[in-house]
Order: sequence, then C-alpha cells, then structure tokens
Amino acid sequence: MNFEIILVFIYSYFLGSIPFGLIITKFFLKKDIRKVGSGNIGTTNVLRTGQKSLAIATLIFDILKGYVSVLIALKYFNDLIYFSALICFIGHIFPAWLKFKGGKGVATYLGVILGLSLNFGIIFVITWLLISSIFKYSSLASMVGSLIVFAYSINLDNAILSVFLFVTFVIILYTHRENIVRLKESKETKIKL
Repeated sequence: MNFEIILVFIYSYFLGSIPFGLIITKFFLKKDIRKVGSGNIGTTNVLRTGQKSLAIATLIFDILKGYVSVLIALKYFNDLIYFSALICFIGHIFPAWLKFKGGKGVATYLGVILGLSLNFGIIFVITWLLISSIFKYSSLASMVGSLIVFAYSINLDNAILSVFLFVTFVIILYTHRENIVRLKESKETKIKL
C-alpha cells in the first residue's frame, strides 16, 4: 500500500505539474507567459496574449491531465482515486519546476471532477458559463462553480467525496485570493467570451 501511495503521488504530481500554458506559448509565440498579464500560466492569462486558439489548447490539455490522472487511479488504484485527484490538482498549482508558482487550478479541477463524475463537470461548466456571461468575471465564475459542485455533492451521501470537493473549493478560493480583493475593489479584469 505504501508503494502504491508513492507511485500515485509521483504520477499524479507529475501530470498536474506539466505547465501546458507555458509550454504552448513558448513554442508558438516565443513568449514567457509568466511575463504577460497576471503572470499566471493558466488559460485566462494565455487568452490575454490575444491568441484564443492557444488559450483553448491550454484549457484542453490542463483539463486532460486532471482527467487522465483520475482515470489511471480508477483503473489501477481504486482506493486512491481522491488522493490522485488532489495531488494532480495541487501539482498544477505548485509545480516544482516553476518554483511552486503554477496556475490557479481551475481547468485541472474540471478535469479531475469530470473523471469522478460527468455530472460534476456539467454542473461546473453550466455554472461557470452562466456566472461569467452575467458578470464577465472568470474568477468569480470559477469560485461559484466549485462551490455549487461541492453543494451538489452533499446530497450524494459520500462523505469522502464531499470532503475532497470542499478542500478543492477552499484551495480555489486561496488561489483566487488576489482576485477576491480586486472584485471587492471593483478592479477585477473582465473577460470577453
């Protein structure tokens, strides 16, 4: 069991910590995304380069790494599904090769919850689209979306799942702490869908 935990940690963290936003923008634009906009390596900041196709590619790959991490756990390490999901999610936010300064975790979060249940992914995406279309804030949509997914899980009578989704919600709040301040001060940048 200890060996399995170590193995799951290694592959989940490795997958999560692949900085697709950085890799994609370096390859196609010869730019360091960390020196653009907010300095974040995630989809929203890649979108600030003006290259929607690269932002979409970043989104897809960041979702896929979370999804694949959970699928591997479902097939080979069934007792460690939530552990794998959490470590992959954390790996995206705190990648060792970028001095633990990664993305905010939203796309990878979507990937892991899609791996756990298609319903979670649908609920999150619908909530995100609704909130972002009304208020034009990606950060607000992400925080509300993860809260709604957690709230939905409470009715499923699966305490471990609910704890996992609560922890990920809190981490998403943490990664958006600067956005929360800007939202309060009406200084948050709006997005164009």
